[in-house]
Amino acid sequence: MNTPATGHGTPAEQILRGVGGAENVESLTHCATRLRFQLHDGAKADVTALDALDGVMATVPQSGDRLQIVIGGAVARVYSEIMNLPAMTNGGTAPRKSDADVKAEMRAKSRGRLVWVDNFFEYLSDSFRPLMGVLLGSSLIIAIASVLDALGVVDFRAADKSATWVFVDAMWRSVLYFLPIFVAYNAAKKLKIDPWVGATVMAAVMTPNFTGMLNSKIPGVTTTTNETLGTTESVAHVFGLPMQLNDYGGQVFVPLLMVALLALVYKGLQRVFPESVHMVFVPFFSMLIMIPVTAFLIGPLGIWAGNGLGEGLSWLNNNAPIVFAIMIPLLYPFLVPLGLHWPLNALMLQNINTLGYDFIQGPMGAWNFACFGATAGVLLLSLRHREKEMRQTATGALAAGLFGGISEPSLYGIHLRFKRIYPRMLVGCLVGGVIVGVLGGVDTNAFAFTSLLTIPVFDPMLVYVIAITASFFTAMALVYFSDFRTPQDRARANAERDALEAETVAQETAAADDRELVTVGAPVSAETAAGATKPTTSTPTPAPTTPAETTPVVSAGKGIELGAPVAGRVVDLDEVGDPVFASRALGEGVGVEPADGRVVAPVDGELMVVADTGHAFGIRTAEGVEVLIHVGIDTVQMRGEGFDVRAEAGRQVRAGDLLVEVDLDAVRAAQHPTVTLMTVTNTAELASVEPHTGQDVAVGAPVVTVRR
Repeated sequence: MNTPATGHGTPAEQILRGVGGAENVESLTHCATRLRFQLHDGAKADVTALDALDGVMATVPQSGDRLQIVIGGAVARVYSEIMNLPAMTNGGTAPRKSDADVKAEMRAKSRGRLVWVDNFFEYLSDSFRPLMGVLLGSSLIIAIASVLDALGVVDFRAADKSATWVFVDAMWRSVLYFLPIFVAYNAAKKLKIDPWVGATVMAAVMTPNFTGMLNSKIPGVTTTTNETLGTTESVAHVFGLPMQLNDYGGQVFVPLLMVALLALVYKGLQRVFPESVHMVFVPFFSMLIMIPVTAFLIGPLGIWAGNGLGEGLSWLNNNAPIVFAIMIPLLYPFLVPLGLHWPLNALMLQNINTLGYDFIQGPMGAWNFACFGATAGVLLLSLRHREKEMRQTATGALAAGLFGGISEPSLYGIHLRFKRIYPRMLVGCLVGGVIVGVLGGVDTNAFAFTSLLTIPVFDPMLVYVIAITASFFTAMALVYFSDFRTPQDRARANAERDALEAETVAQETAAADDRELVTVGAPVSAETAAGATKPTTSTPTPAPTTPAETTPVVSAGKGIELGAPVAGRVVDLDEVGDPVFASRALGEGVGVEPADGRVVAPVDGELMVVADTGHAFGIRTAEGVEVLIHVGIDTVQMRGEGFDVRAEAGRQVRAGDLLVEVDLDAVRAAQHPTVTLMTVTNTAELASVEPHTGQDVAVGAPVVTVRR
């Protein structure tokens, strides 16, 4: 059973309970918007309860027992509060796992999960993520410098700039030039080896000693010129072997490749040498092996790979600029939520280092501002419909986007929660991309987060402004005028809002009446005065209701037949092996031992609930009968694997409509019972709910009779 996240305590304590307690936390890190938990057992995390917490925008379970919790701009504070909890004194490290636990984890990871893919992109992300702050700081310094350049205060391209402005250049170039060392440090830390060794190996090929050999007259160094390209290439003969010389400043592929090999060497040396001499010999031999390997092999290979990818995109940009300008903003909305955008970010840095400019960030700005425009549309609707929670979420997300260029709060807090937003946002991306392509493209000579503050770094600036403005207002208008909720969801949300507001008004009126009675009434005893502030036992006046929330009048009468959601053997709830269903806490109903994996709607009605994992569905009939279909026991732990959902919440369904196709073999392999449960959750409001058990039925055959 999952540990509930709700209840008493601070938000940090509630989150820690929601992930299964400190004993279930292997490690915890954070990025600009998300807490990143590595759990010992991901199934112990109560994702539903975590999603319900104030301040939590979304939860993102991942393979390998990883869990991301999207917090937004307050993530650093929440992270600090969690780490300072007494339970996390030892970092939340659990006791040593048993052999059975280890075997169970290995079985889970072998069930078709591409853990290595997740690990690869986690490696990329964690190598760059800690640098977001300094990269953003650098981009803002560049933006300020670009404004001064545009106003004619100083010419930043002049060869005779004063020492003052040369120093300003150094302030932002420091991040980009020494980026390989920073990336090597983070990558080594990610792979759990000494990060300083990773940084040292990369720094060795960036020292003045190494770079001084480029285009020099040192004996053993030869330099040739490519007359066609106008480039030079220097080769040094070291120990009699040719070594291609490169300036590795700003490179990102080289440290990523180098550290991946260094981790193998480092951990191999740890196995070779006794632990007592690790500090001396492991770093020594790691440097002795990896510095030459990097200089002779990995460095040139990384340069070649990065340049090749950059040249390929450059060719597309030069030969089909409209295709390129449209492709980039349309790809990003799908790459960012999965963390797959980091390779493109690496290419941007590579382009700046090799070409002196980048052509990806301009079209990318169309995606970012379409994203922010969609959030602005949601904000306007939340103001119009008096949705307090959504207004707060959208305001914070929009501020983070417009002034910081960060899209995650919008994506996780809003866009991925409402399916209607993405198609409208993509239209904004398309409009901005077309404008960039038609008007000849947009370049920048700096790595910049695409926000309002960094507009001056893009050239031509007017084209960029036109494109991002069109993207922003297109997405905003489409979201605002067509809404991010379906008509049914909007009616329901407004009804809930009206009921809540009416309840609040009623409570405030009652409280005012109580205060007036105490103030102007007859003298009262101390006990009576104290009692005036406590809840009374009298029946409160019902809050006004709207048609959307009115409960149908229930009376005995003609029965409503619920069909079998799946073909198979019908059993009593006492026989299904789940104490919650057996207790009838979720209403009276039946279980069906399925003969196949096709699960259908048992009755006509509105599909109110579709679990993201595909294991549960809720239907409300026109007569007010609320039906729950739950596929298997504890199948939520499968996180959707083996469940092919064929229906969407908010739609009207007819009896027999396909809801989900289930791979029953996968359910059995995950060691979960396959019994499909159907209950009437509002049984208490009805005259009777009569299950018909002990029979083999075809799908759709009557198995429950409901009388109003």
